[in-house]
Amino acid sequence: MDITTPSTELTDRLTEMWVELARDQRDYGSHLLGPENRAVIRETVVQRIVSDNLLVARQDDDVVGFVMFSVDRGRYDQDVTAGLVENIYVVPAARRDGVGSALLRAAEERLVDGGATVIQLEAMAENDAARQFYAAHGYAPHRLELEKSTENDTA
Repeated sequence: MDITTPSTELTDRLTEMWVELARDQRDYGSHLLGPENRAVIRETVVQRIVSDNLLVARQDDDVVGFVMFSVDRGRYDQDVTAGLVENIYVVPAARRDGVGSALLRAAEERLVDGGATVIQLEAMAENDAARQFYAAHGYAPHRLELEKSTENDTA
């Protein structure tokens, strides 16, 4: 397996993978609509490729996963510089083959090289497999996002 920086020639393939990621995450309560956001997703993929904030995993010349990441340059001064792992996806056939771990490790290295002193990411609360994967890589809860529907609100 190779972890590489993609060219823009992979834009359509990576867009489809991200749409699939969004579709998969709906099972865990995500509100993101993949197909309906295809144009925005495609634009973001191109931006990430050009800014060198996207890596792909290849097995036998086939792209089997990707990771997007960036160093947070927020508006507020903080006592840490946060590296953000924003999206990580591995095609179902390549899961449990170490692809996700390799992508995560490569993104972490890039983030540290970019000045990150902590690395942050999000996982859907209902996605036990993702939370276990990240815990196995040393990630622990830091913040908790809470949500409630305004429909039929009895509060």
